[in-house]
Amino acid sequence: MQVTIPRIVIAGTHSGCGKTSVASGLMAALGGRGLRVQPFKIGPDFIDPTHHTALCGRVSRNLDPFMMGEEGVLRTFVSASRDSDIVVIEGAMGLFDGIDGTDFASTAHVARILGAPVILVVNAEAAARSVHAVVRGFRDFDPRVRIAGVIFNRLGSEKHRSMIAAEEFVPALGYIPRQSGTGVQSRHLGLVMAHESDGMGAYGAVIRDSCDIDAILAAARSAPALPDVSGPDESPETGKRAVIGVAWDRAFCFYYQDNLERLRRAGAEIRFFSPMDDALPDIDSLYLGGGYPELHAGRLESSRCRQAIREAADRGMPVYGECGGLMYLCGSLSSDREYRMAGVLPAGAGMTDRIQALGYVKGTYRDHDGFRADNVPVLGHEFHYSRVSCDRDARFSLILTQGTGIQDGNDGLTEKNTIGSYTHAYFSDTFCRQFVTAAETFRRKGK
Repeated sequence: MQVTIPRIVIAGTHSGCGKTSVASGLMAALGGRGLRVQPFKIGPDFIDPTHHTALCGRVSRNLDPFMMGEEGVLRTFVSASRDSDIVVIEGAMGLFDGIDGTDFASTAHVARILGAPVILVVNAEAAARSVHAVVRGFRDFDPRVRIAGVIFNRLGSEKHRSMIAAEEFVPALGYIPRQSGTGVQSRHLGLVMAHESDGMGAYGAVIRDSCDIDAILAAARSAPALPDVSGPDESPETGKRAVIGVAWDRAFCFYYQDNLERLRRAGAEIRFFSPMDDALPDIDSLYLGGGYPELHAGRLESSRCRQAIREAADRGMPVYGECGGLMYLCGSLSSDREYRMAGVLPAGAGMTDRIQALGYVKGTYRDHDGFRADNVPVLGHEFHYSRVSCDRDARFSLILTQGTGIQDGNDGLTEKNTIGSYTHAYFSDTFCRQFVTAAETFRRKGK
């Protein structure tokens, strides 16, 4: 069977050319027409999808061949897009930039997997006719990728536009004047989160006024049919087996949607709560995602939840923390001063002025009594400006063959049934089953 899904990839010539603003503004403009827009983000980024989700009212998902494989990319895409009117996929970096200078996991790679037409965003600032040499090079570089149109960004004047419009190698679908006062500010991990700014929504009016929306829709509808890849059954495998608490607030907000859905299919009920504001709910295990605990360390320190999490972990409740979650599980977190954290793991975390790790991660779990995760492979990503200093007797559960981790190629700091990693993992079905089984075992033992 085949399925028809109108779709378009918004790609850039390089990072910083404006593709995030264009992609998000296009989502807002299409939504303003009453269309059901399904957003996606290529690569492991957590922040851009928060803006997509806020704009579209549909959860934005990551598409990453390194973590998901080509079949996984196609399955996630088809499953999430079935009831949409149009799909907008935001690229990463430059169109052809993949892992270690290769094509693998690039925006072009994902566009080929999905048979998706590409709209190229070109920064035309300080150039005129020369932009066509750039467009022609991108058009011809890989004939397997179809560039359906170009959006020229940051034009200085109407004369600037007319100079560019005098020649055209690929259809021009938009000319966006240089903007002031729109967009979203950045911090050390990237853009600020969607709840902190509505700048992307305001960019919808810019796209509406500067781009040919009808031509963009026609390009999206020209995409060929795809195989109707059936994803896993959305219902749990064996009914509800355990309750997993998921930290969800401004301190902990980095999660892959596929991870949460795989946990549900493995038999978990997901119960969201805020470690800053809430009491620890009645749960059988805990998942603390990444985020910005350093920005909310004072509230995390004074929260009634902090001691409750430590006591639950001491009783053997399975706890899994990633990056920001790892930092919170340490004894302390140093930023502007030292703050007390949950104290579950034998280590202290501290913020640094420089990036400590950025890139994809590959590794394998050692045997861990709580998760029974012996030899389970892990694929993921790490990006952080902090360090974790471990006690001398620290134990690790994740051995990396690629990536930095916490210490000497080790990640997954372990204490009792708690694991804390810098790795943002894309969960396998095996890991999810083991996590849920560990939670179920803890519940049956009476917590």
